[in-house]
Amino acid sequence: MNKEIDHEDLEDQGKHEHYQFTAGSGQDPLRVDKYLMNFIENATRSKIQQGIKEGAVTVNGEIVKSNYKVKPHDDIRVSFDHPPHESLLIAEDIPLDIVYEDDHLVVVNKPAGMVVHPGHGNYSGTLINALIHHFENLPNNSSNRPGLVHRIDKDTSGLLVVAKTEEAMAYLSAQFAAKTSEREYIAIVWGNFTEKSGTVEGNIGRHPKNRLQNTVWLDDEAYKGKPAVTHYTVTEDLGYVSVISCRLETGRTHQIRVHMKYIGHTLFNDERYGGDRILKGTNFTKYKQFVDNCFKVLPRQALHARTLGFEHPHTKEWMSFTSVVPQDMVECIEKWRVYAENSKDM
Repeated sequence: MNKEIDHEDLEDQGKHEHYQFTAGSGQDPLRVDKYLMNFIENATRSKIQQGIKEGAVTVNGEIVKSNYKVKPHDDIRVSFDHPPHESLLIAEDIPLDIVYEDDHLVVVNKPAGMVVHPGHGNYSGTLINALIHHFENLPNNSSNRPGLVHRIDKDTSGLLVVAKTEEAMAYLSAQFAAKTSEREYIAIVWGNFTEKSGTVEGNIGRHPKNRLQNTVWLDDEAYKGKPAVTHYTVTEDLGYVSVISCRLETGRTHQIRVHMKYIGHTLFNDERYGGDRILKGTNFTKYKQFVDNCFKVLPRQALHARTLGFEHPHTKEWMSFTSVVPQDMVECIEKWRVYAENSKDM
């Protein structure tokens, strides 16, 4: 028999909520263990089933078994005896590249390879670990993450604004939600474009088969994603790859990576989305060696958050910042320039 749980009493029982999900309105019946596998990174099905067996998973306030079928609008929660690792924030003396700072906010230039906030598999060495060392009493965002107004992926480099006060957090977050902030990214993508500029629109949501990817949902299944709009301009045609500038209207997870893959221009060396394979070019051995060398020069997806603009929360002045494209992307672009100029097979 299912046992009803009052979630407000969890703390009194020594329980800590680690995850909360609400099933979408179009959710097909799916075993709860399989459902959770799609949403919890680095969790095996056996670990999820063990947690369910120990009563860690509730649906609509009731403990369930692994074979429970998730239905639309179900409230699914996972709670354990220990706090979430990402909640145990530890200040770490990690250098920060601070582009601008005042009493209200900080603009930082994040290097590639740094995770923005602690999460499964990354509990230290993150931007937040560094921020709470350098700044006291940062306000929490809606996800209880100190200072964070927005985020970029681990292997994406570039600019982020961090709020230092509650007022700045609210004002900046509202701008990002209203799409009035300015965000421009530089990317290297596979292939050439017939149109030198364009807009990609397509609702973005979790991939149905690969839980580490997002995908574009269209037509009658668009409800499975959230609206996303990316404007792009080709700045350089380099044979089998292109350098593009992307401006975001929305800020969905992996937005540029997903939208570019959707239109057939996967980001160069984007391992998660298949860009770490040769997607355009020849079968020549020398070409394969050349691409491998480019992958070594740029051992990550070719994406950099170059420009960030917003209205200052206190002065109401428009502020705009630009970050230099990092050396690994510069070297990779230069290699492709030389190849494109000297190659006879294009």
